[in-house]
Amino acid sequence: MDRYLTVAEVTDSARRLVSRYPGALRLRRIGTSRAGRPIEMLSVGHGPRHVLVVARPHPDEPVGGTTALALAERVARGDHRSPATDQAVVTWNIVLCLDPDGAALSQGLEEATAGPAPSVYDYYRTAYRPVGAEQPEWAPIESRQLPESQALFDVIDELRPFLQCSLHGVEAGGSWVQLTQALPGLAAPFRTSAAELGIPVQRGTFDALYWENPGPGVYVLPPPESTARLAAGSENIGLSTWCAPQRYGGVTAIVEVPMWASDLAADPSPHPEAAAALRDLAGLVRHGGRQVTGVLDKARAFLPPPGVSPPRRVLEWMADGLYDLVADSWEPLARQAADDPRRVTTAQICALDVVARRQPLRAAGLLLRLLRAADHPAAPELHRDLDDLFTTWCTDFEKSLRLRRTPVHHQVALQTRTTLTAAATALATGPVTRT
Repeated sequence: MDRYLTVAEVTDSARRLVSRYPGALRLRRIGTSRAGRPIEMLSVGHGPRHVLVVARPHPDEPVGGTTALALAERVARGDHRSPATDQAVVTWNIVLCLDPDGAALSQGLEEATAGPAPSVYDYYRTAYRPVGAEQPEWAPIESRQLPESQALFDVIDELRPFLQCSLHGVEAGGSWVQLTQALPGLAAPFRTSAAELGIPVQRGTFDALYWENPGPGVYVLPPPESTARLAAGSENIGLSTWCAPQRYGGVTAIVEVPMWASDLAADPSPHPEAAAALRDLAGLVRHGGRQVTGVLDKARAFLPPPGVSPPRRVLEWMADGLYDLVADSWEPLARQAADDPRRVTTAQICALDVVARRQPLRAAGLLLRLLRAADHPAAPELHRDLDDLFTTWCTDFEKSLRLRRTPVHHQVALQTRTTLTAAATALATGPVTRT
């Protein structure tokens, strides 16, 4: 069965695992979401050292829950032998879904992407991603302390994990790992696993455009004094849940895998027309954003208000300068391309191409959902016009980046292998000394 599991399926499977391995596995609630949904954690083993795995931190990235179960079962069975999976040495603690409210708003995503040939159209018509201040890992940077964030902080303080792994997924491109501290033994096995599974390694990423890059597909957070953090917009990243294990000498690995792969993501050659490409992509995200906002302007009067509608909050947040903010953030790279075209690679342009296309698509998908549910005579025509545009954008996305579906079991295998290797490497490295 090559599909993502729903949150309910993940939870039910976790309970069955506890029944199969009594004593070795425990399932407990570690917190409650804003809407009252449980946040549950599955623990495997009884060792004094702890690994913390966080699944579904973003609700539109469904692979993590499926990976969480695969990890738990592998450790419980003992079929990956290393000190890091010795249940007398290390306890594995796996948060099954950090944002259950967001996952409920992405209901249908797993089914929409389960067919033999799911498309980006199927994905974006059901996916939901909250505003930054409502994303549990990132909310503290936005001066919001969500109960989901607090639950994770509390578990980090309780367990003092030597490794935290956050399981993420990207719509398109390649796979990569972001680290809060270097793990020198991780890069080679990560690349080997990706190659065996036919998943390109992302050589240049929008999420870590200015982070240190010791090897292909591995990005390390610059030290606090580095001005590169400012360029990346992450000057307050130390407030996030990613950096919390550092107070105990722990490291966090963010493991990204693509739903659809693009071999362009792994191409390190200089882009032949980087400056022009960056201008085009900046124009793409701005123009697409204006088109969605134009439809939103016509529908605002009859859509549910932002205070009661999370999708509407996202739409207003994006309309309020986000498209320009994204495009403007690429200006330093555009200046580099103008000064020395060889410095900007095809892989970097591919990564930014994904961002340029996905911002309007995310907004259009949410607005289509609201228009479909609206009881107003103007809604059907607005829905038809926007759906035509949305369909064209999705087709262009797939063609421009030459996308091919990454089998779900390959995504899960890469995340699982990378997490196990990160644990073994971090355990062997020992606590990180902060200076």
